[in-house]
Amino acid sequence: MGVRRSRQVVTSLEHTSAFRRSLLHWFRHHGRDLPWRKTRDPYAILVSEFMLQQTQVATVLPYYSRWLPRFPDFASVARASQNDVLHAWQGLGYYNRARNLRAAARIVLDRHRGILPSDIAAIRKLPGAGRYIANAVATFAFNQPVPIVETNSSRVLSRLHDMRAPIDSAIGREKLWAYAAQLVPTRDAARFNSALIDLGAVVCLPDKPKCGVCPVKKFCRAKNPGALPIKKSKPRTKRLIEKHTFVVRNGRVLLEQSSVRWRGMWILPPLKLDGLKPSSFGARAIHVSTFPFTHHQITLAVYHRGAPKRVARGQHWFASIERVAMPSPHRRAAQALLSAKQVARPRRQRSSK
Repeated sequence: MGVRRSRQVVTSLEHTSAFRRSLLHWFRHHGRDLPWRKTRDPYAILVSEFMLQQTQVATVLPYYSRWLPRFPDFASVARASQNDVLHAWQGLGYYNRARNLRAAARIVLDRHRGILPSDIAAIRKLPGAGRYIANAVATFAFNQPVPIVETNSSRVLSRLHDMRAPIDSAIGREKLWAYAAQLVPTRDAARFNSALIDLGAVVCLPDKPKCGVCPVKKFCRAKNPGALPIKKSKPRTKRLIEKHTFVVRNGRVLLEQSSVRWRGMWILPPLKLDGLKPSSFGARAIHVSTFPFTHHQITLAVYHRGAPKRVARGQHWFASIERVAMPSPHRRAAQALLSAKQVARPRRQRSSK
């Protein structure tokens, strides 16, 4: 009971101000040194927010550092080919983000002369820019006093208020945005929102929160922080097997441009038995790998197939796949099989002597 009485619930102006001071003092000494925090360029910040969607900071950092020299502004992305944009993004996953970023850049270039407007409503009209991204750009690029709710801050807010509603429910999401709006200051909002994110990333961890070193623990109402936030039950992981082919002729590999999951990217051609005899391709897969995709666990099985008399629509021969936009599972498979083929070739030459 004594512990409960010592906690200061963040409902009054006095306690809200005290919470902000404690958090910002901690942030001055423990905030993360991230490259997108060293700029107020709306384009660079928009790029970082697109990349950070459902992706960890450590994964994003090398992509962000390579992206900006290659595509330094909206015009460079807008005028780039889809292949070049997807190639720069490959390995980062969720490729629709790259397509949306390119489409957003075209809108900014065509309608706003290459300058991103500071109006949140205008930002939200861009492809892929929902509530969070629009508010994040508004606060980090234009220092507007608007709330943001993402994975780390939602965990902090749910524990701070001992929230029992699932954070991925409509009611839960609205509660989080209301809590965030209550806390954000009218001045220096960018630094405060960064501090709230970093508190979740560094201290208020998902499995083992470091409550002993939390700078705002006296404001936290959670009785069992590790049990929060509450989420709705996840759908069961589905396991799928996808069969594709490896076709090489005269040192060139056959690829097919995807029109579904990896729209616009090049993949190994799907295995189709229409009109083919089983003997026309290897009975056993020559490459097998697994990879996650949303709520699926996918096994990629690749079979050898002889070169067709003519390629199907959407297919193309490539002498090199280095500059071709390919999803990572298909690129790894193609590279491994091409390397194995190159190693096998001199062995046959030696044995024939």
